[in-house]
Amino acid sequence: MSETSARTHLTIDQMLNNARARLHRLDARETAAAVADGALLVDIRPQWQRATEGAIPGALLIERNHLEWRLDPTSGASIPEATDHDVTVVVVCSEGYTSSLAAASLQDLGLHRATDLIGGFHAWRAARLPVAPGS
Repeated sequence: MSETSARTHLTIDQMLNNARARLHRLDARETAAAVADGALLVDIRPQWQRATEGAIPGALLIERNHLEWRLDPTSGASIPEATDHDVTVVVVCSEGYTSSLAAASLQDLGLHRATDLIGGFHAWRAARLPVAPGS
């Protein structure tokens, strides 16, 4: 038996469930309140998706492939808002799947207050919270 076949692998559903078990996920109204209290709202959707669906005014735009580098306060590529590991970060994607995995990854970096928006941008829009039209 090869070393690879002897290892146990997670399915994406197991991986997602593990990530979400660590998060205190927020609904759209809770997210808006957290942002009003100073949390960073980080939209990780690619530009084409924001152009199609719309955007959340005031959200930081950091596409998924740059997220950890931009929010790790010890990274030479961090954004000014990434001041320390106590910053509250709420990650938003389109429907709330990728954002859960991304928030768990940020927790792995020590950003212990990282979480995500349940239902993603679609839930934000459905809650009739402010949305800027896409281009």
